[in-house]
Amino acid sequence: MHGLTSFRTVLGLSCIVLGGLVASAQGADPLEGLSTPLVIGHRGACGYRPEHTLASYELAIDQGADFPEPDLVITKDGVLICRHDVEIGGSTDVAQKFPDRKHKVTIDGQELDGWFANDFTLAEIKTLKAREPFVFRNHAYDGQFEIATFDEYLDLVERKTKETGRVIGIIPEVKNSTYHIACGLAIEDRLVKVLRGRGYPNPKKPCIIQSFEVASLKELAGKIDVPLLQLVANARYRPPDVLAQGGKLTYGEMMTPAGLAEVAKYAWGVSVAKESILPRDPQGKLGKPNSWIEDAHHAGLKIIAYTFRRESHFLARDYHGQLKAEADRWYQMGIDGIFADNPDICVQARKALKK
Repeated sequence: MHGLTSFRTVLGLSCIVLGGLVASAQGADPLEGLSTPLVIGHRGACGYRPEHTLASYELAIDQGADFPEPDLVITKDGVLICRHDVEIGGSTDVAQKFPDRKHKVTIDGQELDGWFANDFTLAEIKTLKAREPFVFRNHAYDGQFEIATFDEYLDLVERKTKETGRVIGIIPEVKNSTYHIACGLAIEDRLVKVLRGRGYPNPKKPCIIQSFEVASLKELAGKIDVPLLQLVANARYRPPDVLAQGGKLTYGEMMTPAGLAEVAKYAWGVSVAKESILPRDPQGKLGKPNSWIEDAHHAGLKIIAYTFRRESHFLARDYHGQLKAEADRWYQMGIDGIFADNPDICVQARKALKK
């Protein structure tokens, strides 16, 4: 993601019908059996293990996350793999193993110089090892884990569901839909095929699909009946599909009451950066929250905030370096879920909230 989001009050989802469009799968609550507010393991438990590896996803589940989050890109031969970016140079050892594959590509209007997943077959991808992309995090696990496929992620969730007896949801994000379509490697149909092959939609198997692109979610709305999550970036930016078509719609306009009413016609919720709701001043102190949580709830949408991380430079000064204090504040504000790099801390905060 990101990530790794906009929803109603403390999660008691019922089927919302707006403009004649049903916003949940088969009339079922996708959060049934889950604790709320949701704790979503952002790229797994990526505060502790290299992101989007099976080790990261499994740790997130073991720490109590309700959903371990996979971002999806695609290989040259059409296989869905779990990576945050199409550019894989920052999170793998591809530069060492395929130095001659580096080149420039324009994605969502930005020119990037690197190595791109869609230039590699799955067999080539499987020769790579994951590495921690943030320099300030633990690199002890670099080179230990393969790049996971989406099928391997689903196998893990199914196994852990049986082992734990818990309800464990899946929340795949379609990455760079417009770019993949231009490459002849559209993700949406492949994703739907895989999900249907795994028995989705199913009220006993929670599934939410997310994207920063409007067209991607609207297409998915017509192909599979699961809740959809509209990801929202910086207010002044336009969704990549809108940008590619020369449209003017910005994410900020999508978060107005009128914009949220439109989103509610195809999506179950929205996800937004926490700083967009609760800003900080130049000294790193918290300002006053805006009305986006209430506005989303009024539109019949759930709202999820991203991203919650324990490192002090990600935290407002008010929290005194404590991620639990940040989670507490957001739970009290009525957020419906959070994306967390450190799910264990946010799960513990939620448990304390219930006492």
